Amino acid sequence: MTWIFKNVQNVFWTPTQGKIMTATQQAQQLLDFIDASPSPSHAVNTIETQLAAFDFSKLDETEKWTLYARGRYYVVRDDSSIIVFVCGQKPIVDTGFKLIGAHTDSPGLRIKPNPATAMDGLLRLGVEVYGGPILATFADRDLSLAGRVSYKNEQGKVASQLVKCDKPLLRLPNLAIHMNRTVNEDGLKLHKQLELPLILTRLTEEQLPTAYFSNWLQQQLSIEAERILSWDLAVYDTQKGVLWGADNEFYADSQLDNLASCHAALLALLDDTVLQTDSTLVCAFFDHEEIGSESHKGADGSFLADVLGRIALATQTDSEDFCRALAKSTMISADMAHAYQPSFPMAYDPDHKVLVNQGPVIKVNANQRYSTTSGSDALFAECCELAGVPYQKYSHRNDLGCGSTIGPMASSRLGIHCVDVGNPLWAMHSIRESAGVWDHHYLISALRQFFIR
Repeated sequence: MTWIFKNVQNVFWTPTQGKIMTATQQAQQLLDFIDASPSPSHAVNTIETQLAAFDFSKLDETEKWTLYARGRYYVVRDDSSIIVFVCGQKPIVDTGFKLIGAHTDSPGLRIKPNPATAMDGLLRLGVEVYGGPILATFADRDLSLAGRVSYKNEQGKVASQLVKCDKPLLRLPNLAIHMNRTVNEDGLKLHKQLELPLILTRLTEEQLPTAYFSNWLQQQLSIEAERILSWDLAVYDTQKGVLWGADNEFYADSQLDNLASCHAALLALLDDTVLQTDSTLVCAFFDHEEIGSESHKGADGSFLADVLGRIALATQTDSEDFCRALAKSTMISADMAHAYQPSFPMAYDPDHKVLVNQGPVIKVNANQRYSTTSGSDALFAECCELAGVPYQKYSHRNDLGCGSTIGPMASSRLGIHCVDVGNPLWAMHSIRESAGVWDHHYLISALRQFFIR
């Protein structure tokens, strides 16, 4: 097989310069992908850039679709969710769909609509907690802003533009231990309303907080402040991802949950052999997973069902054959897993410790917090065996609440078999997460095998 590798600015894959990629190169490429994607909208934009190098065509949901066998397509909903697919040579009623799902969002802080406030001469930006981040990890980091801004263009219509400030812009300074003597015993606890506003700058007496922030946005966008209507702005860590460990066997970055799974799925899809398979292949990457997926572009919404239905319509598949195709379909829900951390052994089921660099994890939960069944478990295990990679199985402690994924939602909405998998991850939902270089390589290989089996 041929892995494609090129790392020039934001172009990571190109079909014209093939090169066998090592596991380390794949991990470094992942870090470059994440560093170019500090918000869900940026992640989708980065993915679009890569798809263009492979001659994928963008479809518009408001227009009629014409699809061809072996055609390569993608559709974006509201800038931050994207579904990529390759039409198979054989009818979907014969092969079903082969789907991989993941999510583009990560827990963190989002800027409020009226964020700028002044206190004791300092301008601070108010934030809202998005999902379930480890808030203490945001303290004393070099933070900045990225996301999407909506504005009125010169024609008087609403348009949007991505914005990403590369410089350290914001900070959440810790309280000195002299004023918080029990912090090492009790842990850092931050009041979500009073203690999370981020310091932006020092104001003079003449400067107004709202005007200052509006002018800053105007400079970033080259759009007059009065034309700016609203924004989706995420707080992100400007420190770039790194390989670490004595042999560079680990990597660290923000948003590994779950951009690492998105990247692995894309590398599996954008493979010469995979792109020539007979089945219809789908990669679906959703926003809003961290807050429950209940939105028009989330996994619990209609996006995936709409796209699959329109593939059926465009390929002259009637409603009964579409139902038959779904019955033959299989989905992998790819999301990161809880790696065993030996400093905290009591946090894990002792019989289900999953270790970094020991292979992707099949996640099992009897209460269907994960979508895995014995049949779908066996399917992914077979993919790993055929790919020659190890795999592990995870089950959560009975006395701890178990998180969930897009798997149960998508599987129940579509009525298709699904398995929840993911790579082991340390410090999930921290602003700085860590994982294993070899695991990323293993997952790419297993997902590729799923597409071609």
